[in-house]
Amino acid sequence: MLHKVLRYIWPYRVPFALAVLQVLAITGLEMLKPWPLKIVIDYAITDTPAPWPVLHDLSSRDLLACATAGLIAIYVLLGVVAVWNNYTTISIGQGMVNDLRSQLYAHLQRLSLAFHTTASVGDLIYRVTADTYAIQTLAMNGLFPILAAATLLGGMFVIMVRIDVYLTVISLAVCPLLLLAIAAMNRRMSAIAVQARERESAVYQHVQRSMAAIKVVQAFSREVDEHRAFVAHSIASLRSSLRLYTFQTAYGAFTNVVVAGGTALVVWVATRHVWAHTLSVGDMVVFVSYLGALYGPLNSIIQTVGMIQGAKAGVRRVFEILDTASQVPDGRRDLISRNAAVEFSHVHFAYSAGRPALQDVSFNARPGEVIAIVGPTGAGKSTLISLIPRFYDVTGGAVRVDGVDVREFRLDSLRRHISMVLQPPMVFPLTIRENIAYSVPGASHAEVERAARLAQADAFIRRLPDGYDTVIGEAGVTLSEGERQRLTIARALLRNTPILILDEPTSSLDATTEAAILESLDTLMSGRTTFVIAHRLSTVRRADVILVLQDGRIVEQGKFDELVARRGAFYELYAHQFGIEEQSPARASRV
Repeated sequence: MLHKVLRYIWPYRVPFALAVLQVLAITGLEMLKPWPLKIVIDYAITDTPAPWPVLHDLSSRDLLACATAGLIAIYVLLGVVAVWNNYTTISIGQGMVNDLRSQLYAHLQRLSLAFHTTASVGDLIYRVTADTYAIQTLAMNGLFPILAAATLLGGMFVIMVRIDVYLTVISLAVCPLLLLAIAAMNRRMSAIAVQARERESAVYQHVQRSMAAIKVVQAFSREVDEHRAFVAHSIASLRSSLRLYTFQTAYGAFTNVVVAGGTALVVWVATRHVWAHTLSVGDMVVFVSYLGALYGPLNSIIQTVGMIQGAKAGVRRVFEILDTASQVPDGRRDLISRNAAVEFSHVHFAYSAGRPALQDVSFNARPGEVIAIVGPTGAGKSTLISLIPRFYDVTGGAVRVDGVDVREFRLDSLRRHISMVLQPPMVFPLTIRENIAYSVPGASHAEVERAARLAQADAFIRRLPDGYDTVIGEAGVTLSEGERQRLTIARALLRNTPILILDEPTSSLDATTEAAILESLDTLMSGRTTFVIAHRLSTVRRADVILVLQDGRIVEQGKFDELVARRGAFYELYAHQFGIEEQSPARASRV
């Protein structure tokens, strides 16, 4: 996983190098901190000449002034460089988060519907918004503290050895215990961190699911049950987080005890060396100061390792998605067509092994033809049209456009040649104008309004408080089903493509609106290869070819009158609907 993280650092190699230099500067300043105090204790107080040529001729008062001024200067410089370093590292980390988040979101957009139909939306939201921050923790909050600590350790070790080798060996005696603690606790902490993230993700999943289905929740009076389930998920998540924090705290407490024991031992031995006049008081102060600074980085490394374990869990969850290959790989050819012919050649498709959704489907749709697809629920109608824009890929046979297998086309090139009206009608919490223009970014106001008029939507739009600038609610809850359907039709009308797919385009409309829209659709379908899924016979009467699907197979095909005359599967559908409509004059008028 490390090499994957390093790829995201590379674009920031220049500021990263600057951050490394800042860390080295901070390390140098940290190592200088105890020396002014040594000058005061060993030379200013005792009125002993300092051994360094620069300070040799200064009086005790001057040494005191220089030492105190130097101490202030060191802390001022340390503060300035630390703030600068913090800004640099956070900037790099945020850039990495944005890059990773952008790549993850783009990858999710490219993954096939087969992936999205099984993935949890709430979990994906958590991975995009929360887990991506882990790369900043891993690279910046993990890497730089360890780099700074390691540099500081190296520099201090050299100076401490020069002061007293024996004390240095005693100081390092605690290191094996600390390393054993790291080895013993890392694996356990990693497992706890993964569990904490998964349970927090479950909270996101529950909120997303219940909010998306709020109408159903309220309709069946399940508010209390949903709240109870939410609280259970929240408590489980918080308990996992508490367990992680407790473990990290215990981890730190253990290291603090070990460090305290090492410090006490060094102070004991150093004091005896001072009594024996083999170590000056100033050197003891410097050594003990370095000892605290020595154990501090060790403790920092241990604490950082614990934090890294939690971050690794998040990064692993992100790369788990990025490593997921799309079941619909991109092609290499561009589709260039004004009048597209579509061919299904012995097409087989199954969502899962052993459960075929389409079996040996073959037909041709010539440019300008209207192909109607009818059949009972579950016959495979929506599946069939989903293969044209490659929402899924066939498991056998081929779908061709202008004689070329659609799998050879680049996905964006293929889909730019297709307009779709899907079920259920999907709209966004944007303005009416933005919803219609979603199919053609940059469309003019006149073009949007013309499409709305053709879709019989202009009248109801102008009655809204802000007309075309009215912002509709999440999932279009402020509009009726029929109004949402007309917006999606307007969206398709706005897009000038050679292939048009209409999935129940008038299912939620009254008879008068349906008749008006059908006239508009006649204009829209002219010269285009059109596929219409319909249960209402009014929308298939004028089709050039009607395909009748049952159990994933084409059992009949032909024109409306021909199929009625055959008295086969289509006639059964027709007779059933005719019988219902004959009982209802209002519905009979639609046929």
